Amino acid sequence: MRKTTVTIAALAAALLALSACSSSKGGSGSTTSAGAGGATTPAAPASSSSNGTIDGKGAKVGIILPDTTSSPRWITADPTALKADCTKYNLDCDIQNADGSAAKMKTIAQQMEGNGVKVLMIVDLDQASGAAIEQAATKAGVIPVDYDRLTPGGGAALYVSFDNVKVGETQGTALTQCPQVKDQKSVQYVDIDGAPTDNNATLFAQGYDSVLGKTPGWTRVAKQTGQWDAPTAGRVFNSMLGAHPNIKAVMVANDTMAGAVITDLKRSGLNGKVAVSGQDASAAGLQQIMDGNQCFTIYKPSTLEADPAIKAIAQLANGQVPDTGGVTIMDPQTHKPVPALLATPVAVTKENVADPINDQYTPKNTVCTGPYVAKCQAAGVK
Repeated sequence: MRKTTVTIAALAAALLALSACSSSKGGSGSTTSAGAGGATTPAAPASSSSNGTIDGKGAKVGIILPDTTSSPRWITADPTALKADCTKYNLDCDIQNADGSAAKMKTIAQQMEGNGVKVLMIVDLDQASGAAIEQAATKAGVIPVDYDRLTPGGGAALYVSFDNVKVGETQGTALTQCPQVKDQKSVQYVDIDGAPTDNNATLFAQGYDSVLGKTPGWTRVAKQTGQWDAPTAGRVFNSMLGAHPNIKAVMVANDTMAGAVITDLKRSGLNGKVAVSGQDASAAGLQQIMDGNQCFTIYKPSTLEADPAIKAIAQLANGQVPDTGGVTIMDPQTHKPVPALLATPVAVTKENVADPINDQYTPKNTVCTGPYVAKCQAAGVK
């Protein structure tokens, strides 16, 4: 068995000891204590050069993204941001995509471990396969890290993501402010959630349900998974609309599924009359916002995940402990705290629809085409 600079158990203990030095924030929206059972020795300082720059010293790192269909970010935004940060922090990164196959992700992980990676960062496809991959990595002396999605039971040394309960809360709050429903005394709405195998989907729903469930006059009349899949979401919403023709708002978890909902609303002449949410700041989502069919999307700049993730990996690969500021989230399976680096999401409406494009998160040439050239200019796209 190949050994890393320090053992994973020691790293985890050190990370939690560092977290115990300050109050911690749970990703589920609760405050957790990371101190119980933690190491008493102070954490080592971050590995850096004489000018303070983090240096990964050329360590090999494996990164596996989940698929090419659930969100455009896995094709464009994240690979680009991760590659740039691997160069920035002097890491030898192998970035691959599992193409929606848990078996392929397992094979890629085994190949990466065989090639001598010190750290393996994954975006799991489901809890069971992700946990098995991370547990196998730990046994091989490789440090597992969760990116964007927590893998319950996987035992990751670190979790880097957006605050996903906050994402859901932001979605819920933004939906109540959509012009189709704002200030209405009575609103029937439905939820179309992400895949139940994705821990993020659970956290998103926890967030928006906590807002909408407390909004006076709002009544949820149906709730179902769309599986992060447009055709599934379309069928689900078609059934919901047939049973509840007075739906005024759709709390749909991302842009991919929102597009299918809007297609169904168009068939009934209801597009633009029903408030529709989204997430991911996709090209299609931004176009729907400019058209007035979708009220908002959630913008989660990949740089806000990629940079802290790769910076922390450079430290982990050299036996150092990243500073998480005391933030942890609770693993819902093991009930153990996981050190976490969490970013804050942004709601994008017509007022700031240009931001993801101007930030080069959503490529301009995928949004501002045909009739959207003029709309982009009017929205302030540079």
